[in-house]
Amino acid sequence: MERIILPRQLVNQMLHQAQSSPDAEVCGLITARDGRPQRCIPVPNVAELPQRLFAMDPQRQIDAQRRMREQGEELFGIYHSHPHSPAQPSDTDLQQAGYPEALYIIVSLNTKGVLEMQGFRLRDGEAVQVQLEI
Repeated sequence: MERIILPRQLVNQMLHQAQSSPDAEVCGLITARDGRPQRCIPVPNVAELPQRLFAMDPQRQIDAQRRMREQGEELFGIYHSHPHSPAQPSDTDLQQAGYPEALYIIVSLNTKGVLEMQGFRLRDGEAVQVQLEI
């Protein structure tokens, strides 16, 4: 199983963002420099049903990716939360995964008092779990 090491500060940012929006999915990008994750960039969720789906605001996503390139960073991952379901990719997540090289991180608020975070490679409609380490 592929192992991914994430900085604690990055994990804390994603968890905090998810906790601050318990009824709607949050989403964003994770940047990297030299293949090492650096920071997360929250992007507003503009989905029609944000409690069940996420769709990144297209202009804010483009702006974030342009700033990443300007700062010598690349796209490392995409994260979103599942307020009411486990940290497993939904059928929609699999269908809409547009960056096969990116790590997909899902944060679940579905467990009482315990946040769950899982990482996946989503390719060709398949989810392959990776081992996340902090």
